[in-house]
Amino acid sequence: MAVSLYLVRHGQTDWNAEGRFQGQTDIPLNATGRGQAMRNGQTLAHILGPRIQDFDFVASPLGRTRETMERMRTEMGLDPKEYRIDDRLKEICFGDWEGHTTAELKKLYPGKVKGRSLGKWDFIPPGPHAESYEILSWRTGAWLASVERPTVAVTHGGVIRSFFRLIGKVAEDDACAMPIPQDSLLSIDLAGGNLVWL
Repeated sequence: MAVSLYLVRHGQTDWNAEGRFQGQTDIPLNATGRGQAMRNGQTLAHILGPRIQDFDFVASPLGRTRETMERMRTEMGLDPKEYRIDDRLKEICFGDWEGHTTAELKKLYPGKVKGRSLGKWDFIPPGPHAESYEILSWRTGAWLASVERPTVAVTHGGVIRSFFRLIGKVAEDDACAMPIPQDSLLSIDLAGGNLVWL
């Protein structure tokens, strides 16, 4: 049986706007991000219509994803707090790189930055708990396997990139580099492996 899945990246933060590696650092939405979350909620309400009651709602536990979910649900006419959280939807951890721009990292870790450019999927940044996209895909893949009903999930750019690899079979380097908009919805057909931006 086909299961409908809609993924939403959290709205913009100041670190997104500045091009900083954000990872699991808990940075709040900025004004642009709050507007994006509200518009995504309006769009999703239009798409789902009365079917909205059939959907499970789940978010990463980080503040920016939770605020995005709550603003979306408010726009959908739903209780903003009635959703689940799942740690497996957290962003990839960039370890010591979090908070830095690429330009800053080139000065601090020139060899590591060059190494990452040769293969992002398997690269693990320095620092405790840091992950590669491959490691990230282990937990996001486990979450995907647990989805049994129509679901709306609010998560992160890295997580969505892993889904393009896991579901859409996008090449590793392409999955790591693809842009993930914060003002669009990603519709996924789990049975057919189709991913479409709305």
